[in-house]
This record gives sequence, C-alpha cells and structure tokens, in this order.
Amino acid sequence: MEEELEPHATMTATAKETVSSEQSSPQQEAFFNNAEEADVGFGASCLTTAELQQHWRAVKQEFRSVKLHFDIPSARIREQPVSKYVVYQIVVIRSGSYDCERVAIERRYSDFLHLHQELLLDFSEEMEDIVMPRKKMTGNFSEENIAERRVALRDYLTQLYSLRIVRKSHAFQAFFTHQELKAAYNLLRGGRFSRALEDLQAALILQEKLSSHNPTLVIPTLCAILVCQRDLEDFDAAFQTGRRALPTVRRYELRQYHAPLLEALVDLGYSLELPVAQLQDELTRVRDAPHGQASLVSLKELVVQEFV
Repeated sequence: MEEELEPHATMTATAKETVSSEQSSPQQEAFFNNAEEADVGFGASCLTTAELQQHWRAVKQEFRSVKLHFDIPSARIREQPVSKYVVYQIVVIRSGSYDCERVAIERRYSDFLHLHQELLLDFSEEMEDIVMPRKKMTGNFSEENIAERRVALRDYLTQLYSLRIVRKSHAFQAFFTHQELKAAYNLLRGGRFSRALEDLQAALILQEKLSSHNPTLVIPTLCAILVCQRDLEDFDAAFQTGRRALPTVRRYELRQYHAPLLEALVDLGYSLELPVAQLQDELTRVRDAPHGQASLVSLKELVVQEFV
C-alpha cells in the first residue's frame, strides 16, 4: 500500500538554508516552501548553526508515514414502516499514536453499492481485482451474516484505499462525508448553528484524514464552521478558524473565498479589538484586483450556497 508523508513541524527558510547540506525528501522541500505561511515558533536568526541542525534533525523525525485504517466495529438493524435494513458504523483511523480524534459514521449496504458503481465508471481497470461483497438471498439480518458482512465491507474499504487513484477520487471522499455535510448545511441554513457546528466539526476531522493530498477540500467546511461560530458569538474561535483557512486560500488562489474570508476576519478582529491593518490592506488589494468583483458576497452568503 502506498504511503504519504505529512509534516508535523515548521521551519523558516533561514533554517533550511543553514542545514541544506543534509538530504531532504521532495515532501520536505515542499514543506519548507510553505513554511512562511505558518506560525513559526522560534526565530531562526537567534539560533546558532548547531542549534539549527539539531532542530532540523528533530523536524525530520516528525515526518511520519500517514496511512488510514478502516474499522466497522458494529452494526444495527433499522426498521421503518415500509423497510428494514442494516446500518454499519464506520470509523476511520489514522495510523500512529497521534490520532486522538475518531469519528463514526453510518452507512447502509446500498451506500457501499452506490460507491462501487460510481468508482467502476472511472476506474474499472484499476478495480478489476476488487470484489464488492454480495448480498445473500436469505438471512441478511442474522447476527452471523451481519458479522461476516462487517468484516467483508471493512476489507473492501481497505482495498479501495490501497489504490492511490481511487482514494483521491471525489466518489471515495464523498462516501465518508457527503451525507453529514449535506445535513449540516441544511441545519446552518435553518439557523440551527449549534447542531450544524457539531456536525461540521465531525466532518472536518474525516476530511482532513482523507484529503491530505488536497488541502483545498476542507476550505468550504472551515468557512461554514466560521459562520456558525460567529453567529453563536464565539468570535475568538471564529477568528482562529479563519486564520487556519487563510493560508490555503492564498496559496491556491481560491478567489471565491479570498475576499469574503478576509472581510469576515477584519470584522471579527474589530470585535476582538485586534490589529487588522494588514488584513484590511490585503482585502483592499484583493477587491481591486481584476477578478475582485466576482467575490462581492459575504462569507455566509457563499457558504449557504453549498449543497443547495
């Protein structure tokens, strides 16, 4: 199974130059290029060469292989007036002791089947050796068959994840988050911000685990979380959420979010009596840019358009 690398520390460009004699991987090089967007916890100019080299060695140890494991620890039978079916609880676990956030979702067999059919449309050759667990003609609600199905579906997800092109696909990502995000946005539009915030934060945990290859995928969710936090008058949390999203919005030139996010951060900064002159200057530059007129909507207006 292929593995990806994820950094867990930052370092300044000065530190990078000082220790350039040490070999670094492509992922580490990319990491250094992004370091200036992060909050660095030390001043490189205050450190000696030996201290910088020692810090770099510690940083390299923080690069851990990122691999996901899937578990289906339980299942339950749900009965409705005209139907009866089994829902399976799925947990996505990041390998290593540092994963302390585990979110459980529930999916029916029909959800797995829909995922399989979607993936076959684009990856039929890559998936020729992957078999979707079949339904049995009888006994689908027996404890023994449900237990066997839990194991089979867990192994099925693991096989899908082993294929790089599949695990990065929209269909695979959406399988784990689409239902929860759609429900959260409906709650947000209905003004039920506390419940929406809870669901959005749970979905964000899954998105971050599944989409480390593309950090832009979490930006809509972070912006929705900011909107909920602001409407709940948790201005400090909203400001921190916005700061978390802004570097990615800048780096990947997400124009539709840039001005609305900056405007929200400026307003929150004023409410918190924080210095916002630099954010205000950036907002002015963005609005004066050739594409600035395309973003003359508030962040909340932008967010509520999701999943409509």
